[in-house]
Amino acid sequence: FTKICLCPGPPQVDTQMQLARQATKSTTDRRPTQKPQSGATNNNDDTGVKSDVLLIALAHEQRRLYVFTQYNVVTDPQAPSDILTRRDVWNEAPSAEDYRAGTGQGGSSSTANLQHYLQTAQTIKAILRTTLGDIHLQLFGKQTPKTVENFIGHAQAKYYDNVIFHRVLKGFMIQTGDPLGDGTGGESIWGGDFADEFVPGLRHDRPFVLSMANAGPNTNGSQFFITTVPCPWLDQKHTVFGRVIRGMDVCTLIENAKTDDRDKPLEDVTILTIDIE
Repeated sequence: FTKICLCPGPPQVDTQMQLARQATKSTTDRRPTQKPQSGATNNNDDTGVKSDVLLIALAHEQRRLYVFTQYNVVTDPQAPSDILTRRDVWNEAPSAEDYRAGTGQGGSSSTANLQHYLQTAQTIKAILRTTLGDIHLQLFGKQTPKTVENFIGHAQAKYYDNVIFHRVLKGFMIQTGDPLGDGTGGESIWGGDFADEFVPGLRHDRPFVLSMANAGPNTNGSQFFITTVPCPWLDQKHTVFGRVIRGMDVCTLIENAKTDDRDKPLEDVTILTIDIE
């Protein structure tokens, strides 16, 4: 947890507002006030509001808020029977995994939910875990929904697990995503290829841009690359769908790997897995 805050009770109440409410209630509500039974304990303060101490905390690197209370939901006879298993309030955007799990794996309904997630999520991040370290990515789901959907679908299906970086060019880019490991394989999650998604504001104008590899217009499959220098000549030829936000040093390590005459690293650099956040 991070940013922990303790809120002690009893809660402060505006006295004038409380008196005004009681006066209003006395003129409209003619029911008698029930007297506490003899020997019964009263956990309320003199304002009638139950006292409690709350501990509020934010989850580390998650859009999630936790509130801890002394209130015992197990022994309270008025608590719902499923109080320990249900979730009352969603205070975060569901992950791509949550959307897929909501309707089962695969299928048109699952695809529709993932597409909705891509359009509504504030940020979509992925962690490319390699044998040389982790590369953190920000994905442009709203701008390039088809390409990001393909990337997430492959990642969740473990399609990229144990796939090598088969092409590395120092001062240019590092390329991976081919299950055959030679640059000739791979397909989209729909089978075959899919169309380019060129967006005017997304360009190869800096290092560490995440982009789709292809064999010509509208031939996107599973292969992708990360630039290590600005590559403006690739604009309108390759779909930019993300950016490295952490782990640039790992990209540089891969870029500096010794290669053979086909630009393949002499020692395999492998994707262990890709986590979608």
